[in-house]
Amino acid sequence: MKRGDFLKGGLITGLSGLLGLKKGRGSSSSSTYDRLMDQVGFNHIQNKELITMNTVLHKANTRGHANHGWLDSKHSFSFANYYNPERMHFGVLRVLNDDSVAPGRGFGKHPHDNMEIISIPLSGDLEHEDSIGNVAVIKAGEIQVMSAGTGITHSEFNRKKDEDVKFLQIWIFPRIKQVEPRYDQITIKDLATENEFYQILSPEVSDAGVWIHQDAWFHMGDFDADKSSCYEIKKAGNGVYAFVLEGRVEIEGQKLGPRDGYGIWNVDSFNFKSTTDSKVLLMEVPMELG
Repeated sequence: MKRGDFLKGGLITGLSGLLGLKKGRGSSSSSTYDRLMDQVGFNHIQNKELITMNTVLHKANTRGHANHGWLDSKHSFSFANYYNPERMHFGVLRVLNDDSVAPGRGFGKHPHDNMEIISIPLSGDLEHEDSIGNVAVIKAGEIQVMSAGTGITHSEFNRKKDEDVKFLQIWIFPRIKQVEPRYDQITIKDLATENEFYQILSPEVSDAGVWIHQDAWFHMGDFDADKSSCYEIKKAGNGVYAFVLEGRVEIEGQKLGPRDGYGIWNVDSFNFKSTTDSKVLLMEVPMELG
């Protein structure tokens, strides 16, 4: 399957499902649907009438899975052939794919538009080339961002011949559309603070990390066992989707293991504790679309 068809199919399928979901779909009755809406809102969009904390748990083994031989991908949200009407997005967080690409293989040139696309390598070397003149290799300890805007094409390949490249592919709906396409890549190792969450992405050009066209903040945390922290929401109305990369942690008492996802919203802050040595990505995003 061509990468362009793979990506295009995932987005079209996802958006059509998002716009076409009708009352009662996926529920045993309309009343069940109504109760669900009252509690969590459609696809984890903030319900302004609620003042109590809301959460959603996505265990690692409940994610979508596609293995194309050269590409092994786990989908936290509906993507390509994986479709779950209750897992279309978390606020403006549209895609969270946990990808592994075989040696020497990759995605040929394919287009994107009006999406903020973030890549975070976990191991190996990912070679990037795009239509606005960028040629680069991104590695673990770095972060890459593309604002697709009016349109951009790019390719991604595993540069090594003897090792898989593993990375997170993240898509976020932008705050504004039709912007000039842009690319950025930085090292985040220098930003790391032991046993604390450190910022790697924000809406501000002059702030720590890369920036995107959205009121979103990403933080990474590398924690020893039995360490605690408190995360404070940066903007009212935002929620946080936590993704455990390594180890075991607790967020407001909820126990999480490797590759578990946990969304939390309608809070000003939340408590975090590492049960073991752990590595966690926090993605704070607006809960309202549009």
